[in-house]
Amino acid sequence: MALVLNEEQTMLKDAARNFLQERAPVSHLRSIRDSVDSDGFSRELWAEMVEMGWTAILVPEEHGGLGYGYTGLGIVLEESGRTLTPSPLLSTALTGVAALTLAGTGKQCATLLPEVVSGEHLLALACDESTRHEPDRVETEAEVLEESFRLNGCKTAVLDGHVADTFVVSAWSGSGISMFLVPAETAGVSIERYPVLDTHVAARVTFDHVDLPADSLLGPLHDGQILLEQILDTARIGAAAEMLGIAQEAFGRTIEYLKERKQFGVPIGSFQALQHRAAHLFGEIEMCKSLVLKALQTLDAQGPGDAELASLTKAKLSETAREAALEAIQMHGGIGMTDEFDIGFFLKRCQVLDTLFGDYYYHLGRFAKARGY
Repeated sequence: MALVLNEEQTMLKDAARNFLQERAPVSHLRSIRDSVDSDGFSRELWAEMVEMGWTAILVPEEHGGLGYGYTGLGIVLEESGRTLTPSPLLSTALTGVAALTLAGTGKQCATLLPEVVSGEHLLALACDESTRHEPDRVETEAEVLEESFRLNGCKTAVLDGHVADTFVVSAWSGSGISMFLVPAETAGVSIERYPVLDTHVAARVTFDHVDLPADSLLGPLHDGQILLEQILDTARIGAAAEMLGIAQEAFGRTIEYLKERKQFGVPIGSFQALQHRAAHLFGEIEMCKSLVLKALQTLDAQGPGDAELASLTKAKLSETAREAALEAIQMHGGIGMTDEFDIGFFLKRCQVLDTLFGDYYYHLGRFAKARGY
């Protein structure tokens, strides 16, 4: 498949870029931070995203969605990275919907997906239990009863967990990992909200003798490890798409600054040392564009399951986006270190997205292992 966008995808990209630059520039993120909004995102803007159809992109048509595929949603996530727009797109529209479409029963999908499309229901993946991403080490326990389950444990770094209506939870069920859909209002569920570096918000979720009906099970009992990795790989590629937008925007802003800032009577962009650094970064970003698009197209063609490609994409984008943000701050000089200037927000978001669902070193090791090293 050619690594280029078709006409419809190009139109979606242009529409998303125009909308986000007009309605949610970086100043929007700053205003949410300064207002100490408890949600960490604008409900009004989220409603407009719903009207744009973004929550429906991945949802099958039989459940009120567009069934447009991962590439379409990845395009939107890339553009949201350009403006650092805080929203539940990654946690709900991509990760949560992917979990349901991969393993949800007819009843689960019919109940939740239409509400996701309408923007009335938010989802959050709860799989991490420590400061390190180790999804295969699960201490949260699911006791298997006659016709129900009882959940005990704690999850941390739950993206958008403070506003989620339903959690997708991994737990040890005695003979393996199982996945569950847990409504946030269930008795025994407690949620602790906390801010993170990039002014977005996450949560620590505790499950204390949470009784769940039999139909809360998502996918196979005791055999949910593969499902969890598929959900995570989808989320990782989505995070990489957002980092691609961050890298492009940080680079674009830096190039404009190099053209405008003068020293010794000439633009600093005329200095060969800075030109070489900019040229190197341009090449890295161009390679990342192809890599992210290939990963999204593979999701559409084969579905989640290519762990090697997912880890390659996440690792490479973590590296390149961080480099782009660091170079942007350095080339902007002293002003790049100030809070009054927007460029620092890009590095903060890169740091969070890097650690989310496994950092650069986690995926470098996972990729090497998949390649037989």
